[in-house]
Amino acid sequence: YDGKEYIFIDTAGLRRKNKIKEDIERYSIIRAVSAVERADVVIVVIDATEGVTEQDAKIAGIAHERGKGIIIAVNKWDAIEKDNNTVKQHTEKIRQILSFIPYAEILFISAKSGQRLNKIELIDVVIENNSMRVATGVLNEIVTEAVAMQQPPTDKGKRLKIYYVTQVSVKPPTFVIFVNDKNLMHFSYTRYLENRIRDTFGFRGTALKFITRERKENE
Repeated sequence: YDGKEYIFIDTAGLRRKNKIKEDIERYSIIRAVSAVERADVVIVVIDATEGVTEQDAKIAGIAHERGKGIIIAVNKWDAIEKDNNTVKQHTEKIRQILSFIPYAEILFISAKSGQRLNKIELIDVVIENNSMRVATGVLNEIVTEAVAMQQPPTDKGKRLKIYYVTQVSVKPPTFVIFVNDKNLMHFSYTRYLENRIRDTFGFRGTALKFITRERKENE
């Protein structure tokens, strides 16, 4: 596409358990996991007429755990009766069910009519974000500002101190946060810092991974 070569790995349609024997289903999932492992970007294809199935959510969860770029492609969009709120309603429902991947990009497409298939160039954006590196200096400016706006949590009079943050790898972008006591680093505060980093750098379509490490103040 546009002079670039892409390799698509098709997982050959996962179906719901009541439609197919358990052992074939298990084999399909193993193949899907293997395809996720090989991929840079996982396109989770959802049937617009069915909505998000249990299997869709399972594969999306595996892609998230493996830190892959994720695009949710809602197919058969041409088969849906629409008004001004249809896209909004479908988006909200998908976000609600797949709440663990709020960063995933959503595309409404029709493989049959070719509607919006050119938007698949979003793959390039997601690959770029999944491989993005942020300079330590800039990263720490953002984190310092975030800490000033919302104080870190305390426990029994002891407050979390964040010494500095550095990015250690990509695919997915992985950050190490050096603190005084990692027991004070609540999940909600990590999520807050993640949101501030996303506000600045985008990271559309990719998971971010955070590792908390302790160090002494004078180290």
